[in-house]
This record gives sequence, C-alpha cells and structure tokens, in this order.
Amino acid sequence: MGANRIGAQPLGEKKKGADKGIDGVITFSDERPTRAKRAVVQVKSGHVHVKDIRELKDIASRNAMGIFITHEPPTREMRTEAASAGYYHSPLWERDYQKIQILTIEELLAGKNVDMPPVIPPFPKAQRISQKEGGQLPM
Repeated sequence: MGANRIGAQPLGEKKKGADKGIDGVITFSDERPTRAKRAVVQVKSGHVHVKDIRELKDIASRNAMGIFITHEPPTREMRTEAASAGYYHSPLWERDYQKIQILTIEELLAGKNVDMPPVIPPFPKAQRISQKEGGQLPM
C-alpha cells in the first residue's frame, strides 16, 4: 500500500545485491534540459530499527533520495540517522529536500506526502478528444 500511495513505480524485477529491499522508485525532474533523478522507496511492516535507515542511506547514496515507509512510528535514533544524511539540493527548483525521509502509514492516510521535486509521469498524457471528434463509429 505505502509505495503505491506516494506514486512509486515497481522496479519491475527483483534485484539482488546493492538494491536489495527496494520496493519502488519515484522518478522526478531536475535540471534543464530535463534530467531524470530517482528516489528509492522502501516499505517495512514489521518492527523497524535504525539499521534499516542505515541500509536505505547506503542505497540512496547512489540515487537522489530515499523514502522509508513504516507501519510503526520511527524511533529517535532512526530520525537522527535520517537527518544525518543531509539534503538533496535541486538545481532546477533551487531548493533543498531532506535526502532520507521517513513516513508512517498513518501519516500517508492523513494526507502527508513526500517532500520532493515534481514527479515525471511514467507515461505522457494523451491529448483529450472531444465527443464530436471521438464519436462512436457506425457498424
């Protein structure tokens, strides 16, 4: 539920090695001409520990950002570890975003979202066709 709620797309294949444990990615635009960046998303439903944030920090170091979604509230140590990752600076939007963000399922259900640059849609939107143009064809 968590990764879909924030617009993350699945990786499409289970990766072994460095990206183990990543449940999805969010692609966003940064720099001109538009250059895609990635925020990796990890969802944990069981008991969470500061080591989970350390692992995400390591994976996020090869990406722009890391998003950790959990059922349980994060511990003080987890928040401290996430804050120690610093910020991702967006040159296009001239703004800093926390590099590792922790969100709970409860926060997501209450409407909280990831603080990040605008998302690139996975597919371009099709042009809307008016009813006259796209009417039903005769049989």
